[in-house]
Amino acid sequence: MRRFLPDGFTLSLVATVVLASMLPCRGSAAGVFEVVTDVAIGLLFFLHGAKLSREAVVAGMTNWRLHLTVLASTFLLFPLLGIVLKPVLSPLVSPDLYLGILFLCTLPSTVQSSIAFTSIARGNVPAAIVSASASSLLGIFITPLLVGVVIAGTGQGGLSLHAVGAIVVQLFVPFVAGQIAQRWIGGWVRKHATLLTFVDRGSILLVVYTAFSAAVLQGLWHQLPMPVLAGLVVVNAALLTCALLITRYGARALGFTKEDEITIVFCGSKKSLAAGVPMAKVLFAGHPLGLIVLPIMLFHQIQLMACAVLARRYALRRDGVPAAIVAGGVRR
Repeated sequence: MRRFLPDGFTLSLVATVVLASMLPCRGSAAGVFEVVTDVAIGLLFFLHGAKLSREAVVAGMTNWRLHLTVLASTFLLFPLLGIVLKPVLSPLVSPDLYLGILFLCTLPSTVQSSIAFTSIARGNVPAAIVSASASSLLGIFITPLLVGVVIAGTGQGGLSLHAVGAIVVQLFVPFVAGQIAQRWIGGWVRKHATLLTFVDRGSILLVVYTAFSAAVLQGLWHQLPMPVLAGLVVVNAALLTCALLITRYGARALGFTKEDEITIVFCGSKKSLAAGVPMAKVLFAGHPLGLIVLPIMLFHQIQLMACAVLARRYALRRDGVPAAIVAGGVRR
């Protein structure tokens, strides 16, 4: 049962939401937290730029069919699922929550977990590194554009030039600065990966705390009864299930090898909490941010649990364990 339990970071997210519910930051303290959060987000993308090796990207670009398939799943399949399934799934949640679902559908793939699950499942790890990294980088540009298209279709406003400029200044400029500085500090950053993890998770927790503090002060928990929260879990699970099935059988229909299929499944079905929370802070300044980021937080945990089970089954089958035994959950 251990694989179904929340990881430490998820527990930290829950604790942060509880803290914001009991002790929300307000007044001058909220202003200080906003500044600290902005600095942490800029540092996060600077370190990501310093860590991402240009040589690894160039070396992995030869498998262009796989990379295009992953990008199509991330930036085309998910938004289409969010729009097509809206008549069926939107009655389960509130309009603001479904706006968060649509935003979730526009996000890039994760980097760390996509690579980790691909490795566990015996997939094409070099291709996963390139696909996940490319998705994360391109998402800085593609996600705001998709948000503009998707939100315009909901009648809740569009994407302003100010929001695009804020994304460029707060996310892309630090990333480019990190790429430039990679020549001098890239090796040090990769060697001290725990620093990046600390900044990564710390910046997310800061955004979640400030977002939920503002939401609690606006009466978040009065707007979010348990049936709506349960409906949100169902909507997230439905989206992930569709993505996993389509990427799996789509990769087979396109004639990819088993290693490439694994990479497509785990890179093409993920959504990045690390990129989504900072982007939401910039793109949805006039919206209830707590309700926007809540779907991303739930999807994060659901995708980790589901992909942990799926990666293990892939690995056992790659090791020659019969499908019936894998389905029965026998450990090796």
